[in-house]
Amino acid sequence: MSLFGAMTTAISGLNAQSKALGNISDNVANSQTVGFKRVDTKFVNYLTTSSPTNHSPGSVVARPDFTNNVQGTIEQSDNTLNMAIAGQGFFPVSLRNGDVKGQPTFDDRVFYTRAGDYNVNKDGYLVNGSGYFLQGWAIDGAGNVDRTHTSEIRVADTVYNPVPTSEVTMNANLPDSPSNPIQGSQVQIYDSLGSLRTVNLTWTQNAQNEWSLGIDVPDDVNSTARGTVDLKFGVASTNPVPAGTVGELANTTGSVTAAAFVQGDPTTVSFTADFGNGPQSVTLNLGTFGTANGITQFAGSEYSVRSLSQNGVPFGSYSSLGFRENGDVVVNYDNGQSRTIARVPVVVFNDPDSLQRQDGQAFTRTMESGEARVLDTNNSGAGKLIVSAIERSNVDIAAEFTKLIVAQRAYSANTRIVTTSDELLQETLNMKR
Repeated sequence: MSLFGAMTTAISGLNAQSKALGNISDNVANSQTVGFKRVDTKFVNYLTTSSPTNHSPGSVVARPDFTNNVQGTIEQSDNTLNMAIAGQGFFPVSLRNGDVKGQPTFDDRVFYTRAGDYNVNKDGYLVNGSGYFLQGWAIDGAGNVDRTHTSEIRVADTVYNPVPTSEVTMNANLPDSPSNPIQGSQVQIYDSLGSLRTVNLTWTQNAQNEWSLGIDVPDDVNSTARGTVDLKFGVASTNPVPAGTVGELANTTGSVTAAAFVQGDPTTVSFTADFGNGPQSVTLNLGTFGTANGITQFAGSEYSVRSLSQNGVPFGSYSSLGFRENGDVVVNYDNGQSRTIARVPVVVFNDPDSLQRQDGQAFTRTMESGEARVLDTNNSGAGKLIVSAIERSNVDIAAEFTKLIVAQRAYSANTRIVTTSDELLQETLNMKR
């Protein structure tokens, strides 16, 4: 029995070392695969008989020892859509299983991966090199994140609609002794179609510490002049304020309206223009009543404009897509604007080594892995997102070749035992002669 037991044990050793060799082969073959997790081998002994006085040969089996929680090297990438996770966690992804009316359909299961080599496909979806579609939380126009579920991230808004100007902010100083009693500025604003329109602002000194602002809009379909408003500064005002600051807006004409004096409130003048697409209201922000900001009147002879800005936006076309470190997916447009469309979460498990492996460096949840916890990056144990980077395979070639040598020697040793056992059995059979 011992000779047969020795032979069968050696054969189980051959099978176990063959499986170990297969794991090593898989690891070496995927040493350059993005997000690949190596499979080590652990050996388990099974007994036949074992006691203080008797021990019979048993057998050995090889079991995979997964390393899903062992991070590979983070490598910087030129692709701004590449991402890596530093720490624990996985990207939630979907697997395409068909098309309906030209749109992809997806497997009902959620897959998880560390392969963050994403690009935008022809339909606007973010897809990694293995063909998995990145999922994320949707973000509405107000910036609210919907964390109730994840869905495939798609760039659908390829244009940025123009935003008509509704507010102009002006910072300038009117000289107390002007070389010319009439001063002027021009400001460019956007209409509802995104076209630039000119607004002329004319300052006329009426008396010491008193100026009149005239507003003209050359492109207005009704008339050029919008109206005027008088400004009083400092002690000359009926509302005494520090010298050089606005204390009163009065005597408005035309479509011009002005805010009433309240210390510390905005100094605003409003007017309405029509560029052929209906009335457009514009507010001119001149600073704060009684405060030396916005429009002031201090010493000098020349009118100086410190800054002039407006909040309108022209029409924009899709320019690029990028990630932020908090997981936000941002669409950039050629008009300088951007829009956040989704946020990429990080999914963690209590036992990631118990996840079920799938094709393309992906995994699915099992009972042993525990529930999937979908979290914000760098929060509650979830890893940190590294933008413009990928995670390489966690395979160490040197270590794999060392294991290869050991497996080869162990396999050879088991073949010797099989050969020796065979020879001994042959000798036993020859004893009858």
